Amino acid sequence: MTRKLFLEDAYQRSCTARVEAITAEGGVVLDQSVFYATSGGQPGDSGWLRLSGGAEAAIGTCIKGEDDVLVLLPAEGPIDGLRVGDSVEAVLDWDRRFAHMAMHTSLHLLCASVDAGVTGGSIGAEKSRLDFDLEESPDKEALEERLNALIAGAHAVSASTITAEELDARPELVRTMSVAPPRDASGLIRVVRIGAEGDSVDFQPCGGTHVANTSDIGRVRVGKIEKKGRQNRRINIHWEPAAA
Repeated sequence: MTRKLFLEDAYQRSCTARVEAITAEGGVVLDQSVFYATSGGQPGDSGWLRLSGGAEAAIGTCIKGEDDVLVLLPAEGPIDGLRVGDSVEAVLDWDRRFAHMAMHTSLHLLCASVDAGVTGGSIGAEKSRLDFDLEESPDKEALEERLNALIAGAHAVSASTITAEELDARPELVRTMSVAPPRDASGLIRVVRIGAEGDSVDFQPCGGTHVANTSDIGRVRVGKIEKKGRQNRRINIHWEPAAA
C-alpha cells in the first residue's frame, strides 16, 4: 500500500521515498508518493525521480496497481541502476498537476451548475468535459457567467470522509450515474466540499486532487455543447489560468 501524500496535501510538489518494488515492465512502486494515479477521469501525474547518485529519470504517468499500490511508469523504460530499497526524490511536473487540479475543481462547479446526472467526463490540462443526462442544452453564455462567478466567489475547497451508511442516506450526493464512489481500505468514502458546511456550492464523493480555493482557478470558458445522443449533452470547458 502506497501512502497517498496528494490526498493529504495536493500542493506538495515532491517527497523523498523508498523504492518498495520494481515491476517486470520497469514500473516503480514507492512507499509514499505525491503522484496521483489515473482514475476518475483525471490523468496520472508525470514528473521525475531523482536517484541517490544524482541521475534523474522522467516519469510518464502513474497508474494503480494491485493491493492499493501506485506504480510510476518511466517515460523511457526501466531505470538503470534503480534497486528495491533505494531512496529517491519524487518530483511532480507541477504545472501539469496544477492544471488538472484547477480543471477538476471547475468540473465540480459545472456539475453544481447543471441539474442533471453525469454520464461521463474527462479532465485535461487545458480542456475538460462532462456529459450530462439532458435532453436540451443549457444556455452557454449564462452557464459561463455562473461558473466564473462561482470561481470569483473564493470558495474554500476541502476534503473529508463519510461512511457508506451516511452516503446511502444521502443518495443525491452521487452525481455520476455509472461510476461507484471511491472507497479507502477501511471502506470510508472521500468527499470533497466546495464552500462552507451548511452553505456548500458542491459536495460529492471524489478521489481526485483540487485547488484549495476556487479563486486559484482564474477563469474558464465554456466551449462546445455537443449532442451525444437523444438525452446526452457534452459540455466542454477551457481553462484560462489566473495571472501570476
